[in-house]
Amino acid sequence: MTTSDLVGLRIKTVRRQRGLSQAQLAHPELSDSYVSLIESGKRTPTPAVLELLAQKLDCSLSYLINGVTAEQMEDIELALGYARLALENGEVSEARTRYEELLANNNLTGLTSLRQDTEFGLALATQASGDLDGAIAILLRLREEELSTERRVEVAINLCRAYRESERLTEAVEVGERMLSGTARPAWNDLLVELGGSLLAAYMERGDLLRARQFAAELLNAADALGTPRSIVAANWMASNTAYATGHSEEALSFAERAMAVQLEHGQPRSIAIMRLALTQKRLEARPHEAVAARDVLRGAVVEHEQTSTSTIERARVQVELARAEAITGELDKAVQHATAGKNLLPHAGLALGAEADLLLSRIYGAVGRTAEADQHVAAVRDWLAPLPDSRRSAATWYATAETMEQLGDADGAVGAYQRALACAGL
Repeated sequence: MTTSDLVGLRIKTVRRQRGLSQAQLAHPELSDSYVSLIESGKRTPTPAVLELLAQKLDCSLSYLINGVTAEQMEDIELALGYARLALENGEVSEARTRYEELLANNNLTGLTSLRQDTEFGLALATQASGDLDGAIAILLRLREEELSTERRVEVAINLCRAYRESERLTEAVEVGERMLSGTARPAWNDLLVELGGSLLAAYMERGDLLRARQFAAELLNAADALGTPRSIVAANWMASNTAYATGHSEEALSFAERAMAVQLEHGQPRSIAIMRLALTQKRLEARPHEAVAARDVLRGAVVEHEQTSTSTIERARVQVELARAEAITGELDKAVQHATAGKNLLPHAGLALGAEADLLLSRIYGAVGRTAEADQHVAAVRDWLAPLPDSRRSAATWYATAETMEQLGDADGAVGAYQRALACAGL
C-alpha cells in the first residue's frame, strides 16, 4: 500500500470508531466527496488538512501520518537512541539485542525511515560482533530499498568492508565500483572518499597494485579539493597503505602520520583507536628496531580498544599485534598470552587474522623447541586459511606458513603450502 492508502485507511478506521459519517467528518470545512477520495487513497491531504482531520477525529497527527501515537513514536526514538549509544560505547551484544527488539516492534513497520535506521544499526552491530555473513545479508536487503543518497553510500561502505573482511574481494570491488564508476557518479564528498578508501583496500588485497596506486592519487586530489578533515584522513590513510604495499615504507609512514594528526584533532575515540593501532603496526613493520616503543603503545591500545566501540575483530587484531611486538622484544610468554587472547576473540574459521595468530604461536613454540605444539598451531593455520578465496593477503600467509613448516621439518607440508601460496598469487 502507498503512503496515501495507509493515511486514508487510518482516517477511515478512526472515523468509524468515532461513529461519524464522511459528511459529518467533512462539515463544514471540507466536502464529503473530498473525504471519500482521501480515504480511498486517491487524494493526498495537505499537512493543514491532516491537522484538521486529526482535531476532528480527536486523535494524534502522528497516528494519521505514521500509524503510531506520539507516545509510541517517542518510545521508539528513545529505544533507537539507547541502541546507538550501546554501539558507540562498544557494548556490541547489547546493541544487537536492542536493534533486534526494535525490529520486532510492529509499530515500526510503517515508519520507513526509522525502520531503515534500525536495520542499518543492526547491520553495524552484527558486523562489529564478527558475524560478517549476517551483516552482509542485512546490508544487501537494505540496498534493495529506496534509500536517501547518504544512506545508500553508507550501506555501500559497510558492505564493501564486510565483503573485504570476509576475503570476498571480487564482491567488495563490485560494490565500490558500482557506486563510484560511470558518468552518473555524484560529486566527491566525505562519504564517497570513505567509500573510495574501502574500494582501494579491496584493490590492494586483490593484488591490483597499479590500479590502487592510480586510484590513491585520485582520492588524494579529491580530498585536497574538499579540504575536510574526514576526507583528508581517509585519503591519506589509504595512500599510506598503497605506498606500503608497493614498497615505499617511509612514504607510507609520512601519509599515515598526516592522517593521524588530523584524526587526533577531529576524530572520534573509536576511529582514533583503530588508526593508532594500524599506525603502530606500520611502524613496527617498517622500523623493527623501534619494537619496544611500539610494544608500549600497543599495551595501551588494548585498554583503549576495550573502552571504545571497536569491533571484536579490531580487539583481536590489537592482541595479535601486541603479541608480535612482545615476541620481537623477547617476551615470549606474553606473546603467547596475547596471541591466544586474540585468536579466542575471533568467532569462526575463515579469517586471515586467526591464521596470523596461530602462525605466530607456531613460530614461538618452534623457537623454544616445543615442536609438538608448534606443529599443532601450524596445522590450525591451514584450517583458518582453507575456506578463504585466493587473495594477496592469503598468499602472504600461506608463504609464511610454508617457511614455518620447513623450519619444523615438515617438507611435504611446506611444499603444499608453497603451492597454495603460488595459487593465491595467481601463479
